[in-house]
Amino acid sequence: MQLHNYSPNPGAKHRVKRLGCGESSGHGKTACKGNKAQNARSGSGTRVGFEGGQMPLHRRLPKRGFSTADFRYKFGVVNVGDLDGRFEAGAVINEETLREAGLLNGRCDKVKLLADGEVEKAYTIAVDSVSASARQKIEKAGGTIQAPTA
Repeated sequence: MQLHNYSPNPGAKHRVKRLGCGESSGHGKTACKGNKAQNARSGSGTRVGFEGGQMPLHRRLPKRGFSTADFRYKFGVVNVGDLDGRFEAGAVINEETLREAGLLNGRCDKVKLLADGEVEKAYTIAVDSVSASARQKIEKAGGTIQAPTA
């Protein structure tokens, strides 16, 4: 196979609907918009949820309860098994070093260490929280867990 033999999958490419190009275009005169009225005008139409002036559904339904989704912490999760391949024995592991090693990406409020995998080397861990079984594995390997430094 060579570069000039590649082509898009069948059905992936469509002809552009050419509006306003006269009767013979197949979309002639009104450009598939019908005659006059609100949706035939340029830049118009209705917003999502508009019901023609009737009270829309999202305003008719009762609003109840309270969600804590806006206040919830987003945890960055790292497993114990990922540490051995990326850190040397005796290393201090915190959020910064985890990001440098590529184990933590994106935005997170707190970092949690979980127990999936095995750990052979002794580390000094300084993350926001550690599961009980991860704590056991770290201490069994000779490591320590500290409170994170701000």
